[in-house]
Amino acid sequence: MNSSPELLVRRDGAVTRLDMNRPDKGNALSPSLVESLCDALDAAQSDGTRLVVLGSTGRHFCTGFDLGDLAAQTDDSLMARLVRIELLLQRVHAAPFATLALASGRAMGAGADLFAACESRWIVESASFAFPGAGFGIVLGTARLADVVGAGQARLWITSGGAIDGADALRAGLATAQVDRNEVEAAISALAASMSRLDVQTHAAVRSASRARGSAGADHDLAALARSAARPGLKARIEAYRRAAAG
Repeated sequence: MNSSPELLVRRDGAVTRLDMNRPDKGNALSPSLVESLCDALDAAQSDGTRLVVLGSTGRHFCTGFDLGDLAAQTDDSLMARLVRIELLLQRVHAAPFATLALASGRAMGAGADLFAACESRWIVESASFAFPGAGFGIVLGTARLADVVGAGQARLWITSGGAIDGADALRAGLATAQVDRNEVEAAISALAASMSRLDVQTHAAVRSASRARGSAGADHDLAALARSAARPGLKARIEAYRRAAAG
C-alpha cells in the first residue's frame, strides 16, 4: 500500500482503491487532497487500471470544499481552488477506466459532485447528499448532475440546497445501488470482473462515446464555474453563507 497523509492508494490487480483519509475533517477537499487524487488518477491511466474505487475513511464520504483556512484566503485563491476541483471532477467523469464511488455518511457540495462524477455510485448502508454551493453563488457540477438525474431534479436539489436521503438518491438515479457493508468487497470483485470482457482501448472508446456532452460539455462546465466564482465578493458570500448555516 502506498499512502499519503490524506489519500490511501491500494492496487489490487486491475483495481485501484483510493480512500480519502481526512476523517477528522469529514474528508473535506483540501488543496493537497485534490492534488493527491489528481496524481492517483494520472497513475491509474497509465498502469493498466480497469476500475478505480473511490471511498473514504471515517464516518463521511466527503463533506465538500475545505473551508478550514477561509480567513487566510482571498477571492482569487478561492477561485483557483474551485477550478482545480472542477478539473478533478472532469478527470473522474472522463476517465478511460470504470469509476465507482462508495458513499456513506454525508456527501456534501463538492463531495456530492465527486460522487455524481463517477460511473457507478453505491450507497454503503446509508448516506445523505446535499448541493449547497449555489447558496454562495457557485455553479459547480450542475450539468453533470443534470445528466444523471434530469434537469428538473438537479435544479430543485441545487436551488433548495437541502439534504437528500439515500432513498431519494436511489429513486432519482444519483445512486445506482445500495449495498450492505459486508457485501461490498464481493460486489466490487464482480464489477471488476465484468470490466475484463472488453480490452482497455475498447472500454475507453465506449466510455467516451457514451458521455452525454463530450469535451464541449466539459468546457461549458468550467466556464460556468469560472463565471460564478469570478463575481466580486466570493469570500464574503462564503462567510455569509457559513454564518447563516450556523444559525
